[in-house]
Amino acid sequence: MTTYNKGPVRLRGGHIPASTTDQRLLDSDGGADWVHTDPWRVLRIQAEFVEGFGQLAELGPAVAVFGSARTKPDDPMYEAARQISAKLCERGYAVITGGGPGAMEAANRGASECGGVSVGLGIELPHEQGLNEYVDMGINFRYFFVRKTMFVKYSQGYVVMPGGFGTLDELFEALTLAQTGKVTTFPVVLFGSAYWGGLVDWLRDTMLPDGKISEKDLELVHVTDDVDDAVAWFDAVAD
Repeated sequence: MTTYNKGPVRLRGGHIPASTTDQRLLDSDGGADWVHTDPWRVLRIQAEFVEGFGQLAELGPAVAVFGSARTKPDDPMYEAARQISAKLCERGYAVITGGGPGAMEAANRGASECGGVSVGLGIELPHEQGLNEYVDMGINFRYFFVRKTMFVKYSQGYVVMPGGFGTLDELFEALTLAQTGKVTTFPVVLFGSAYWGGLVDWLRDTMLPDGKISEKDLELVHVTDDVDDAVAWFDAVAD
């Protein structure tokens, strides 16, 4: 039976809602009902921030690992994510993921098997799969923007494995915050040159010549295919 996580609440069967909390917040049908409901949502949003801050405040140094939920266990990127997280764990870092399957599971697995802190920040989605079995500390959020705040606030940087729209969303939010100085000393490692090469080429060959970014902005990302190189990128932050 399908299980649906709505914040801290777990639902099944006929109790599963037709839309997510985020969807109801962002959708507008032109009516005025939001005047009566949205102010109360502020309290729920506030509660999610308080829960996240309270749980993660003593986490210590951490690196967030992002990647596709569709990455299979026999994909080389699954093993790479597991190894990267294990090596981060050996350096004293906690590992934070979105808590789902695929590359996220691999990263949580690497940290958990190493004996480190394996964190999963889940989100309410239409096809919710729940937190993977390797998450040792998990929080389920209703709102994407609250969850994103937790990733940035409690991570010293990102390792970005091959992924889809959600992975790109987290990647470019981090780059925007670093570019605008909202976060400082925030390494972003793109793992897999064959996957990310086209994107980096476009940044360098299209955006840069057109004046949309600067040469310095390109230095915000580091592309590698080497697990040790990916992990070493965070050594300076630890020091």
